Amino acid sequence: MAGNSSETICVIIAARNAAETIGIAIQSALNEVHVSEVVVVDDGSTDATADVARKADDRSGRLTVVSFEKNRGPSAARNHAIAISSAPLISILDADDFFFAGRFKPMLAEDGWDFIADNIAFIYELNESIRPERFEARARTMSLTEFVEGNISKLGVKRGETGFLKPVMSRAFLDAHGLRYDESMRFGEDYDFYVRALARGARYKVIEHCGYGAIVRQDSLSGRHLTEDLRKFYEADNTVLTDPALSEEARAIIVRHRDFIRDRYELRAFLDVKSQAGKGAAIRHVLSRPQVLPAVAKGIFLDKLDLLRARSSKPQAQPPGMRYLLPGIPAAQK
Repeated sequence: MAGNSSETICVIIAARNAAETIGIAIQSALNEVHVSEVVVVDDGSTDATADVARKADDRSGRLTVVSFEKNRGPSAARNHAIAISSAPLISILDADDFFFAGRFKPMLAEDGWDFIADNIAFIYELNESIRPERFEARARTMSLTEFVEGNISKLGVKRGETGFLKPVMSRAFLDAHGLRYDESMRFGEDYDFYVRALARGARYKVIEHCGYGAIVRQDSLSGRHLTEDLRKFYEADNTVLTDPALSEEARAIIVRHRDFIRDRYELRAFLDVKSQAGKGAAIRHVLSRPQVLPAVAKGIFLDKLDLLRARSSKPQAQPPGMRYLLPGIPAAQK
C-alpha cells in the first residue's frame, strides 16, 4: 500500500533540447532524500542536453542518463524510464521545472493512495531566493469526475488546471493494471494516463503543500501541438469510454471532455485548410461536413472575443512573480 514513508522514489525526466534547464531539474531531484533513482531520457536532442545532464551527477550512483537517437516523444521516454528503473514510487519532473526542497516528505506522510499530488507554483520570474508559501498539507481525494472536469477549460481560461498536477505514483498499481503512457500521443498524454488509472480505481490524493516549481515559458512544447495531436487526444477519450465498468457520471464527463477537444480539433482543421488553400477552400471544407459548423463558428467567435479582451484590457505593470495551482491555508509559523 502506497504511503509508507520508507519507500523510495524514481524521478523520471524526459528531456529534449533542454540543456539550459536540465541541470537545475536534476539537482533538485538529487537533493531529495527520498529519491533513490533519477532517470533522464534525452529524447533525440540536437543540443547538449545529455552532456549537461551527466555533468549534474552528484556521484551518489543514483543518476542514469540514456539517449534516444531519434525523437520518440515524452510518452516513449517515460515508458523507457519506467522499464529500466525499480523504485516502488515514480515521480515525473519536466526538464524545465524543479522541486522545492523537501517536496516529498508531506506527501509520503499520507497513506491510502495510489497517486498523490501536491500544489504547484507557476513561476514567471525565476531567481535564487524564490520560496513557496508554506501551506498546510491538508489532503483530499480527487475523483475521476473532478479530474476530468478540471481539464475542461472555462470561458476566458485557456486550459484546465488539474492536468498540470504532477502526482507521485505507485509502481505496483501501474504494473497490476498494465498502465503505461500511450506512445502515439504527444499532447494530452498525461491526462489520458491519469484518466485510465482513475477508471481502474486508482486512489488519487491531493495536498495543498507546494513542492513543485513550474517555470512558465511562452515557447513551451505543450503550446506547439499539431492538429493531428488533437485528433489523437479526443480519440483517447473514445477508447476510455469503451470500458463497461465506467459509471454514468464518469461517462458523461468524459463525453463532455471528448467533445470539448473535438471542437478544438475541428477549428484547427478548418484553420489549416484556410491557411493552406485559402478562404474558399475552408468554406467548402465546412459545407462538406455541416456537423462541424457549430464548433468552427463557436471557436472563431471565442478566439475573436479573447483578442478583443486582450486589446481592451490594461497591460500589467509587471507580470506576477508566482501563482499557485491550488488555494491553500498558510501554515502556522513556528
